[in-house]
Amino acid sequence: MPVILVHGFATSSSRTWGDNGWLDLLSDMGRTPIPMDLLGHGSADKPSEPEAYDDLENEILSRFPEGPVDAIGFSLGARTLLILAARHPERFRSLIVAGVGQNLFPSDRATGTGEAIAAAIEGSQVPDDPTLRYFATLAEASDQDPIALAALMRRSNAPAVTAESLSAITCPVLVVLGDKDFAGPADPLVAALADVRLVTLRNVDHFATPKDFGFIEAALDFLSLLS
Repeated sequence: MPVILVHGFATSSSRTWGDNGWLDLLSDMGRTPIPMDLLGHGSADKPSEPEAYDDLENEILSRFPEGPVDAIGFSLGARTLLILAARHPERFRSLIVAGVGQNLFPSDRATGTGEAIAAAIEGSQVPDDPTLRYFATLAEASDQDPIALAALMRRSNAPAVTAESLSAITCPVLVVLGDKDFAGPADPLVAALADVRLVTLRNVDHFATPKDFGFIEAALDFLSLLS
């Protein structure tokens, strides 16, 4: 049974899932991991115009194998998979999402966040915020293109995530969130999902989540119950 894996912003499947042991562990349990690089990242195409990212979600879906899949996503990858599972619930057998929570939902607090991240990555302003500085550091990796990442942040029609849209998801969902993660709390996301389990990682922030064994263990346990 295949397991789709989608990484977060300004990183890649190789770094998120390969370097942290996910691919080997999934193979050891008899699963077929299918890591996917988001458009603008890693080994994927890296267009430099914001409109090139208008179809980001469907571009990932076009690479899915036939039949329902289990899928794991972190941060932007988790958001992308949630949108797809809401639009195409028949394509998912289960879903594991980490590094997302209240940050998924529109709010005044989120206004301008994409532009702030884009500016930090481009170096057009020196960010005071440690989270922005971290994103800027991630974008300096050899498999990243800061211009492409900034263009993605400036896409104008990113689909909104709402409680109503998430109610269309029919598969079981595991939500994993560190208690130090800026994406939290998880409550609005958990409340919007019909079949959901929440695992809270103690003393874990956003960027440490993919390598945290609590996340890995929770995900593997969740998948084993479906086998």
